[in-house]
Amino acid sequence: MTPGGTDVTGTAFDNPGRDCPLCPRLVAFRTEVRAAQPQWWNSPVPSFGSLDAPILILGLAPGMQGANRTGRPFTGDWAGDLLYKVLLDLGLAQGVYDRRPDDGLTLIECRIANAVRCVPPQNKPIGQEMTACRPFLDCELAAMPNLKVIFSLGKIAHDAALRSMGHKVSAAKFSHDAIHRLSDRQGRSLALVNSYHCSRYNTNTGRLTEDMFRNALGSAKMAAGLT
Repeated sequence: MTPGGTDVTGTAFDNPGRDCPLCPRLVAFRTEVRAAQPQWWNSPVPSFGSLDAPILILGLAPGMQGANRTGRPFTGDWAGDLLYKVLLDLGLAQGVYDRRPDDGLTLIECRIANAVRCVPPQNKPIGQEMTACRPFLDCELAAMPNLKVIFSLGKIAHDAALRSMGHKVSAAKFSHDAIHRLSDRQGRSLALVNSYHCSRYNTNTGRLTEDMFRNALGSAKMAAGLT
């Protein structure tokens, strides 16, 4: 791991460096995209929000046109449009979301991270890449002293959360709007709350509606003891 990542409060923790070498396939893809789009972020995407937050929203990986372009999780694509709208509706964000990292939007009582920090080809990381990136999530969870809830967007993020908490994936079955109570490596009792990923595919096919997503994120807010 490359030390030096910093959250908005200035607390240091381990995070991939700009040229993280751990995943050869992702390095090759990152290099290719940098050549084609040199003005984009094209690096491991840092988490957004305070380490003091009680809720960690965990996605899969940066989207090509979203976080890989802008450098902020879920910023610039459809998934972010839905996520930030609902966060604002529920009082978990304030300001105006404008698909730009400098739009002034701030998060309230939550933080957003991805299980894999670099954009993968076809938005699909492989198992080796999930494993290589897991220590960064392990470190992030340990660096969140007030953590009460992990809100997983999709089954792969759910599985990543379980492993970083020290469990096998069989410890809790993914199901939309399910709440699982589990201990983590620090001995804390956390709620792992599930949601289908807020992707355009899921919303276009009707698998996930805005109301379904709002209800699931509302469950995470309640599990964190926030009113």
